Amino acid sequence: MLEVAGLSPVEERTYRFLVSAVEADVADVSAYLGLQPAQVEETLRSMRRKGLVREVSLEGRRFAPVTPEIALGASLLRQRQALDWARRAVDQLSEEFRGNARRNDARELVEVVPDRAGIREQIVHLQDNARDEVLYFCRTGPVVMTADENEEPELAALRRGVTYRVIYERALLEEAGMQANVAFGIKLGELARAVPSLPVRMTVVDRKIGLLTLVQDAGPSEPTAALIRDSTLLDALLALFENYWERATPLRVLDDGGISVESVPCPLDSPDLYLLSLLVAGVPDKSIASQLGISQRTVQRRVSHIMEAAGAQTRMQLAWHAARERWL
Repeated sequence: MLEVAGLSPVEERTYRFLVSAVEADVADVSAYLGLQPAQVEETLRSMRRKGLVREVSLEGRRFAPVTPEIALGASLLRQRQALDWARRAVDQLSEEFRGNARRNDARELVEVVPDRAGIREQIVHLQDNARDEVLYFCRTGPVVMTADENEEPELAALRRGVTYRVIYERALLEEAGMQANVAFGIKLGELARAVPSLPVRMTVVDRKIGLLTLVQDAGPSEPTAALIRDSTLLDALLALFENYWERATPLRVLDDGGISVESVPCPLDSPDLYLLSLLVAGVPDKSIASQLGISQRTVQRRVSHIMEAAGAQTRMQLAWHAARERWL
């Protein structure tokens, strides 16, 4: 049992005897173990070098055990540190192997799923194996499976403690039975938000693997999807999701079981709202600066602040966001 701490079977039996006897001489140990005195003396010398025993009488050649916390604790600590270092080395080698495999074989990075049955199987498989988080873009007009058909794997994952963050197109919430389905998921822990429209259909699990539909409207033909593993391509999909998540409006369940889009309070104060109204009205920066009695550079800095609050990259996006959120 104590081999992991560096003791041989004979040394372990000797140490256990000394612990029970507190101290003993060579003859006592020899009689207990049934070994020759010379073999016992060699064992005790080895244990002394390892810091397991100490001599308490030079005349009687009596020995006592060193406290187990001291004798064995340091050895076990070294063993644990060695295991930690080895584990980190294995993780590093595994990551290096996966990275090299992806660079040498594109099939390790992107796998094409060519039909509806395969895509359906992957959607269920990904959720069944999710550990931490599932991210969803849900567009109108299901291609592979409806929300009702996906209910079982999602609920099983939610009950395991997996976090679901789902962004719905608003038109999807108007489809028959959809609000009750979404409300049920929210009650079980799904974090749901809505946007006017989504660019793609996709699922990302544990931020390590994603499924992206390649053809949005396949019609009567079979849809195609790409299974994308950990890569910069997957990083781009994650960034796309987070960008939409920040701009999406949360959904909440009403008392009657329906769904309502929560109103997000405007983060701008009155001066910024006035500046935004001038900007949306098409007033040039120079004229805005003159009206407000500030420099043109200050106007540009405040506009950048407003764009950041809206999650907009351009002034056109800012105007669209302000209109959608009814800031003005």
